[in-house]
Amino acid sequence: MRHKVVRRVLRNPLAITGLVVLVVAIILAVFASFLAPHEPTQTALDQAFAPPGTAGHLLGTDDLGRDVVSRIMFGLRASLHVGLLAVATSLVIGVPLGLMAGYFRAIDALISRMTDLVLAFPFLILAVGLAAIRGASLGNAAIAIGIAQIPGVIRIVRSETLRLKSLDFVAAAIVEGASDAWVLGRHILPNAASVIIVQATVAIPAAILGEAVLSFLGLGIQPPAPSLGTMLSDAQQFAARAPWAAVMPGLAIMLLTLAFNIVGDSLRDALDPKASRR
Repeated sequence: MRHKVVRRVLRNPLAITGLVVLVVAIILAVFASFLAPHEPTQTALDQAFAPPGTAGHLLGTDDLGRDVVSRIMFGLRASLHVGLLAVATSLVIGVPLGLMAGYFRAIDALISRMTDLVLAFPFLILAVGLAAIRGASLGNAAIAIGIAQIPGVIRIVRSETLRLKSLDFVAAAIVEGASDAWVLGRHILPNAASVIIVQATVAIPAAILGEAVLSFLGLGIQPPAPSLGTMLSDAQQFAARAPWAAVMPGLAIMLLTLAFNIVGDSLRDALDPKASRR
């Protein structure tokens, strides 16, 4: 089954493109300390607003003479860090609650009503509010975004649990006297793993965008630490004079989130049971 999924994904040119973009972004982020041509916080006022193509500054510099390429590399690291930490937070809390809501009817109403209450607030508004309460930092931004994503995870896992619970092999395990923990851990969770993986790949780009928004508003990563969101915030007042300082981090955010969405869509199609029979 695993090999079939990989083959379906690799037959999709868009999926391959998305995977290549993600691999390049991850390499640049992980090895930014070695690959970046300059320190991301190194200023050179005599080279401020150097245009792209300037010697030593492939994508130019910002208002303080900081190298745009170097700051984008470290900004990618921050974005991926926040994205992965936020999604991990949402899965650790949301998956068990979704399993319990779908399996135990007695607590389904309570968890579902709490989920509906949180979903009444738009995702970014909730993340901004939580980040403002906890304070501005990378960790707090990740936690705030992760908490804001928990309701979506609960609803997805609950729906899949309800579907799996109605299937014959789960009913047979219950009739044979299997404990609830055994049914959930042995039958439902492994079969819901594909849905959870797809949800994670869809949630990561949303978390990356959330981090960019929080940093843009001053509620995320704090200067002088590089972040794609803070780069956009710093560049907005100089957009007419140095458009590359805003365009380049914006393109980085767009390409990274688009690649995650493409890979997520490809995984969803490859894991679709109907697709496996075609």
